Order: sequence, then C-alpha cells, then structure tokens
Amino acid sequence: MTSLYTKKALVTITCHKWLAPYLEQEVNELGFKVEETFVTGVRLFASINECIRLNLNLRCASQVLYSLRKFDARDADEIYARVNAIPWETLLHPDGYFSITSNVQNDTIKNSMFANLRVKDAVIDRMRDKTGSRPSTGAELSGAVIHLFWKNEEAEIFIDTSGDSLGRHGYRKIPGRAPMLEALAASTILATRWDRKAPFINPMCGSGTVAIEAALIATNSRPGLFRTNYAFMHLQGYDENVYHEERGRLEKQIVEVPDLRIIATDLSPQAVENARKNARAAGVADMITFSVCDFAATPVPPDAGGVVFMNPEYGLRLGEITELEETYSRIGDFMKQKCGGYHGYIFTGNLDLAKKIGLKAKRRIEFYNSTLDCRLLEYELYAGTRDTRKLGTS
Repeated sequence: MTSLYTKKALVTITCHKWLAPYLEQEVNELGFKVEETFVTGVRLFASINECIRLNLNLRCASQVLYSLRKFDARDADEIYARVNAIPWETLLHPDGYFSITSNVQNDTIKNSMFANLRVKDAVIDRMRDKTGSRPSTGAELSGAVIHLFWKNEEAEIFIDTSGDSLGRHGYRKIPGRAPMLEALAASTILATRWDRKAPFINPMCGSGTVAIEAALIATNSRPGLFRTNYAFMHLQGYDENVYHEERGRLEKQIVEVPDLRIIATDLSPQAVENARKNARAAGVADMITFSVCDFAATPVPPDAGGVVFMNPEYGLRLGEITELEETYSRIGDFMKQKCGGYHGYIFTGNLDLAKKIGLKAKRRIEFYNSTLDCRLLEYELYAGTRDTRKLGTS
C-alpha cells in the first residue's frame, strides 16, 4: 500500500468552525480542486505526497486526513473487524509508534476512548499476526496517527498525515494572555481587504500573533518553515526527498516587500517584549515596528489606505464590561480621528460592547475563538465625511 503516496483518495482537511472559506481559498491557490466545503473543513482528492504539500503550506487548517476505507459499523466489534482487515503491516513500522484519534457519535459508545481502544487492538493484533511484533502506542501525536470517524452506522478510517494540529504554526514561544490561535489570526487577516502592501496597524497587539501572521502572509512565508515533524514522516514508504523538495519550495516562494509597514503596539511592556521574541522566532522581527503605548497613541501613516486591526478584550465579567465600555468608545474615537482612509477591523466576542464604538459596521464576519461566538467587524473609515468624498473635495 505504499502506492498511497501517489494514489489519489478522498482527503478531508479539517479546520476550526467558520474558517472553511479561507481554507478553501488557500487550497485553491495551491492548485487543488475542492470537491466540497463544509463548516469545519473541505474535501478534495489527493495522494499522500500531495498531502505533504498541503501540510507544509496551509495556514488555516487543523488536520489533513487521507481516507483509507469507509464501511458500515453498528458496534465496536464491527469496528474492530473492519479495521483489522486493513493491511497495516504495509503502512506502519513494526517497531514504530502510533496514536489513535476519533470523532465518534454512535449510540452504543458512551466513551470515545473505548472506540479508540478497539481500533488500537485491531491494528496491533493485525501487526502482531503479520510481522511477529507490534508497534508501541500512546496519546502523544509524535508518530503515525490513525483517525476514526464514526457517526451512527457510518464509519471511515483515515491516515492523519498531520499529527499535531496545523492550527498552531510553531513559532510562538510565549503565548501571553488569551492568545489567538495562529490559524484563526491568519483567517481573520485573509477575511480583510488588506492588499499585503499597504500599512497594517495592530494596536492592542498582545503576544503579536496577528502582526506576525500579517508579516508571514505578506511575504508568502508558510507554516511548514517552522515545523520539522509530521505524522506522514512515520509511515512505511515515506520518501524524505519528497518532503525536502516541498520544503525547498517554501524557501523559494518567499517574497520581499521592502516598503511594507506593520505597526504593533500594546500598553503592556511585557506583552510587547513577548511579541518581539515571537516575531524573532518567526523571522519577521525586522518587518514589524513594536512600541509600548496606549492604543490611541499608535502611529498611523496618513492617507495610506491600509488596515487597522484590533482585538480588544471581550469582558466576561460585569466589572470588566463596565470598564470596557469606555475602551470600546475610545476605539471608535481613535478610528474616526486617526485612521481616515483605512479599513478598520474589530475582532470581538461581545457585540453589545461593539455598539459603543459608535460606527456602523459594513460587514460582520462570523468566527469562533475557542468556544466563543465572535465577529470580525469591518468599518470603512473615510478620510473626510462621506458626502465630501462623493463630491471629490476630500
């Protein structure tokens, strides 16, 4: 079954809720044809070698799952029988290591760990029977990974070619308070009208994730530059030359944007120091101007037509909300008074607080931050009044 490296099969690329439109955009840009898009991912046909390219390039994805077999299963015994029939001895190393993950919705299963156990037993029994030895197993996703999807009586077994989630891009050493997942940050940037050349202004930058992702997107620097271990590397038949060739492409496709200005500020000196360290780890520290200041003092190059992106606190407790009402009101004043000609973006999980901004959002784009229902609010910030712009006098 080493031909799986060149044999196309249905591949499901998962992502966090509402990131699928941006994942689809990325997959299309890589030259693949998306067959289906759903709330938490996309499906397409690809070989495992092509999955290597997807793993190294995608910013918005979580896992790249290569389908091995679909079948009906009423209970865990049928799962065992069908999984045991797969020739794992041609896929896994007898002295290797593998993990099981699953997404299970079946009335006979009260704990998904039991389904995982039956998959593990089926694989190990097969390997022991065919090779006389067995690989080791565990929860850490550092080797080969097998994924079970089982809903009602429909089941599917995948090779998870990713392992640890692709949503964490690997450069962030110091996360800071309530950090935004890198995949989410990248998706929100892709949702803006930023042309990747005009200034990108990021007050309240926290640990720097948004500013860093903006720099990486502008220079076409991909997440595969920061990661050295993927689950596909632990399968039989893996050709490291294919990986090195794809890794080499990442280096060659980086572009320089010499006049790009990314400005990131935060009131916390520690947050800015952490952001600088993360930017150095990502190789983009020289592209971002960091400074410690109140967000309203953030320098905004005039008449540059760029993007101002802010991710203020949402306020989960009553006292915080009262205090944040003034902050959100000041955000509105800052955007109106200092950001004329820009597109303004506020990412928030509190739409009541967002009303305090005092501007009408042109778009409200749905996202989830962990379990919180959030919106990316877009504001068109006119250099003069809207009427004078129409008259051509501003």
